[in-house]
Amino acid sequence: MIKEKWKELGYVNEPIPEGIDIKAEIRRMCKEKNAVIMAHYYTEGEVQDLADFVGDSLALAQKAATTDADIIVMCGVHFMGETNKILCPDKTVLVPDLNASCSLAESCPAEEFKNFVKAHPGHIVVSYVNTTAATKAVTDVVVTSSNARQIVESFPKDTPMIFGPDENLGGYINSLTGRNMVLWHGACHVHERFSVEKILELKADYPKAKILAHPECKGAVLKLADKVGSTAALLKFALSDEAEEFIVATESGILHEMQKGAPNKVFIPAPPNDSTCACNECNFMKLINLQKLYNCLKYEWPTIEVDPKVAKKAVRPINKMLEISKKLGL
Repeated sequence: MIKEKWKELGYVNEPIPEGIDIKAEIRRMCKEKNAVIMAHYYTEGEVQDLADFVGDSLALAQKAATTDADIIVMCGVHFMGETNKILCPDKTVLVPDLNASCSLAESCPAEEFKNFVKAHPGHIVVSYVNTTAATKAVTDVVVTSSNARQIVESFPKDTPMIFGPDENLGGYINSLTGRNMVLWHGACHVHERFSVEKILELKADYPKAKILAHPECKGAVLKLADKVGSTAALLKFALSDEAEEFIVATESGILHEMQKGAPNKVFIPAPPNDSTCACNECNFMKLINLQKLYNCLKYEWPTIEVDPKVAKKAVRPINKMLEISKKLGL
């Protein structure tokens, strides 16, 4: 039985038994319980290394839709667990810490977004995957940073559209496609904090470095970039490009996979503009650690639950995204 104090914490805080090989025990429990561990690129490196599958939001959703596991452990933030539960309602979906929220999802409350949609009748509603299930439920199609441009372009150019909640990504897609989508004013607290000045200072120190930026960054930062793309796209570019040095303007967790894939290259995290810290981290993603992952599997808690009525509405735009992505070969 889950203790009340753990329910209040939002995760199981039981100490790991002394002398235990926590990684081996996690893998043993996965085999015993037919559980799969999925991790986002922004989680801690040791969590990524232990996961069965590591990816960005699109890849994680695609994997969840096809897994034959009985338990999905989503090492990421809450909306990712919700997406998995919506796609796999008969499976147990766990997130090691329920406090792992998302500033972007929180910037778009469902009721406020619903009113925003009502104020723009006749518009196709495009929502970024970084939203709650309730917000997805008032959406026509979900997108990720990997497929947003292609999905927007799959609609006729004169189609009136709403894009939420990330206004930086929406503005970037507008600039690429010539669209004039109505934008909800939301943003990611990590990507909002990068500054042109600090990136230029790094560029002066590393003149040969190429700048990589996620489209959730502000437009002024994107203009500096040699490559703009999703975490998966930035990783692919970093591993395949001939450059040996890269300044990376996205959550610093991606540097783990970059360094693993190209150990002889240099990856420099772009720092936030309001700190002397050398990197820019998502405090929510970093809540997930091996102790919480171990206890999560042991107790099969915390679970993610989505109201069936909400899930029924929210699954349609997610499935539409997956269908379009498959059709476009994404």
